[in-house]
Amino acid sequence: MGSNGNLPFMPSRFEHRATFAATADDVFSILVDEAFLTARLRDIGGKAAALLDHKVDGTNAAYRLRQGVDASKLPGAVKSILNGDLVVEREERWRGFESAGRATINGVPAQISSRGQLSARGDGAELLIRAEVKVSIPLIGGKIEKVVAEQVTKLLAAEAEYAEKWLAEHT
Repeated sequence: MGSNGNLPFMPSRFEHRATFAATADDVFSILVDEAFLTARLRDIGGKAAALLDHKVDGTNAAYRLRQGVDASKLPGAVKSILNGDLVVEREERWRGFESAGRATINGVPAQISSRGQLSARGDGAELLIRAEVKVSIPLIGGKIEKVVAEQVTKLLAAEAEYAEKWLAEHT
């Protein structure tokens, strides 16, 4: 046990909620669409972003992507353990309106996992994502988890905003 009574390497948990004017069916369709994912990565995916794998079969989907952050834009705590840019590899699997995801960060003993639920809300839809970040580095792991959780929350917000704009322009 650590001095604060917590077990070492306890993950940091957070959630993100996004609402859409479109129906849950329409939101799901674009969230797993190859053209949408490719455009989103190009526009907001960061350095060396790419869609690495993509499969859709009815209401099941799976994809893997890479996103990057230039080293010059990283907070000091993260720069201290990385040699160069931050590269995130991310996988998502959808079964109907439920998703499971995980991500890894290059050069960091860290894992991000998530569960998502897309549901109808009035005339629109809501996407709720619950996630946790675990960084297994003594002493500074908790600080890095907090930074990563903040950055992932910002990314999820940017992705939801991008999806809302895409829906307005393409449906």
